[in-house]
Amino acid sequence: MAENDLAAFRERWKRELSSKKGEQRLVCAPSSSRDIDDQLGQRDLKNLNKAGSHSKPEEGGCTEHVRVGGKPAALAAAAETEDQPQYVSIASSLLDGRTSPLLDRIEEERSRRKRQYHNMTNVCSSSLQQQPQGKVKKEEELVDQLIQDLNEVNDIPFFDIELPYEIALKIFQYLNCAELGRCAQVSRAWRVLAEDSVLWFKLCVRDGYHQNASMSDSPCWKSMLRDCRNSSKTVRFNWKNRVGSISQLQFELGKVLCDVSSYDNFVLAGYTSGDVRLWDTLHWDSTASYLKANSLSANTEPRPHVSHVQVNGTLAAAAYEDGCVDLWSTETGGEPIYHYQTTGRIQVLSLSPDSPVLISATGSDVRLDCAKDCGYWRTVCQTQLPKTVESMTLVPGRDQQCPLAALAAGESMYLLDPREEEPLMLHSVYGHPVTCLDASESHVAFGVKRTGWAMHDGGNKIHIYSLETRKPTVSVGNSPGDFTCINLRDSSPHLLVCGNKDRRVRVFDIRSGSSVASLYAHHLGVTSVQADDWKIVSGGGEGLVCVWEMRMGAKLWEMHNRHPVRHVRFNTSTLVTANIPDDKSPRGACITDDDLTAHRRHRGVICHYDFSEDALSQDHILPICRSDYIESYGYNYNISLAVPYDRLSGSHPSQ
Repeated sequence: MAENDLAAFRERWKRELSSKKGEQRLVCAPSSSRDIDDQLGQRDLKNLNKAGSHSKPEEGGCTEHVRVGGKPAALAAAAETEDQPQYVSIASSLLDGRTSPLLDRIEEERSRRKRQYHNMTNVCSSSLQQQPQGKVKKEEELVDQLIQDLNEVNDIPFFDIELPYEIALKIFQYLNCAELGRCAQVSRAWRVLAEDSVLWFKLCVRDGYHQNASMSDSPCWKSMLRDCRNSSKTVRFNWKNRVGSISQLQFELGKVLCDVSSYDNFVLAGYTSGDVRLWDTLHWDSTASYLKANSLSANTEPRPHVSHVQVNGTLAAAAYEDGCVDLWSTETGGEPIYHYQTTGRIQVLSLSPDSPVLISATGSDVRLDCAKDCGYWRTVCQTQLPKTVESMTLVPGRDQQCPLAALAAGESMYLLDPREEEPLMLHSVYGHPVTCLDASESHVAFGVKRTGWAMHDGGNKIHIYSLETRKPTVSVGNSPGDFTCINLRDSSPHLLVCGNKDRRVRVFDIRSGSSVASLYAHHLGVTSVQADDWKIVSGGGEGLVCVWEMRMGAKLWEMHNRHPVRHVRFNTSTLVTANIPDDKSPRGACITDDDLTAHRRHRGVICHYDFSEDALSQDHILPICRSDYIESYGYNYNISLAVPYDRLSGSHPSQ
């Protein structure tokens, strides 16, 4: 029923339109050419031709072969087409089976663009043929013209995708330096994005430079990153070729070096005289260099030896033979800010590297002290283990509210948390004592000495436990000798470096338990070791300090001193080594000796190596130039041979 109604409606509408056209045809038929010109007036001939080309002849109407008043009938058809309402023409086209009249405009626009593209191509080709070779347009202009042509032909914008600036930065932050450089060559908009300071600041922090900096610290982080990388390349070259300055840190020639600790630019040393000396290698004239002992140890005759020293970025600690422990501030020095005394000799002393937490062990008794928020120190934990504590360390990355310590006592390995009632036993095997240990933020590693039939099961091993699960992660080693030192805290992520009595330095990957490197290093055993992502520094019992390239396994250089190397620590551009004698009372080392230089070889030495860029510049001041002649320790340097200002002026004291 609906289809019949629609057909009837269309037939009735068609007849109505035909009747209207017949009336208009009767009106236009007797008119002359002059009347037609008057009706058209100033109409555009182009529009008339276009209207006449698209109009179809109707029955009884004027065809193109019929002339009305001497003019073609197409003009009359154009006139009547323009006089029709717009809806009439649209309806007529729909009734005749044609599609929308907008297709005519689309076709015309496409034709116009094609003609324009061909015209531009012809103009470019003719101009290139007419101009000589030296006057050809620049390549950039041709590329811009090509992009414009592509835009006009394909109707697709070229590099014109608009995104919010924050989203574009979010996308660009996953690119590295080389990829950002390539993106900066695409367009001006991409160059602005690729050179944004936020991206280069994140790259700088990601590469390990200026970790504590903020965005406002530098106006151009791109140039800052470039300078840091160039400086890093120079420092690595200096490390490999031993280019830099070497300084010996000495305090009193008449006393024997007992223990050394270093952290960043601080070096702390204790002597048999009971004195404790602090060096700041960035500010050599710091007033905090001399640390006074507590009144009890200072008034005792003879003064007790310093048995252990520890230092971090803000605190320095020392333990004496009489059981006293002193704590100083590295900023102010002078008098101790905290002091306590135990009933026996301090066996082990450890200071947290990043928080004010101090732990000490006297025999099997363990004491943990930390500072409150207001600055006052207090004892938070005291416990007793079944056996004597031989080694311990504080886990880094913990604040003073929840410290965690790893302790080795005999064959057992413990974790001490003040919030728990008793220490947690991690590992214990009867007859297999723990020889060394170290801890990082996520793992604790310790070496175990195997005896008896257990040696047939691969030999001595290093066990690694997870601090989160308190379960074993991996076991590495399989060495016939005892492990003497482990460095897990300062090594690269997922790497462990250790030294052994079998004269080898080994590097392991704790994720898979596989060996990364094994170096034959020291013929009297390895006593201290540290590694980073490309080098290893080891010290031996024969007094040799060796620097190795990890990937090639090759020795870069070595330095020798008389006593065993008990301390090795380095950062990006500096290295601190300490040769500490085993004999604390060498022959002739009496305080009443007149010939102090005769026994210098028996008293140990601390060496500070500087491989930075300005280590050899004129602004770098050597320690001999910083000595004060009026102070008692000024004779540390033999200044009678040549005085610095005499050498600079070209004269000599003997002249």
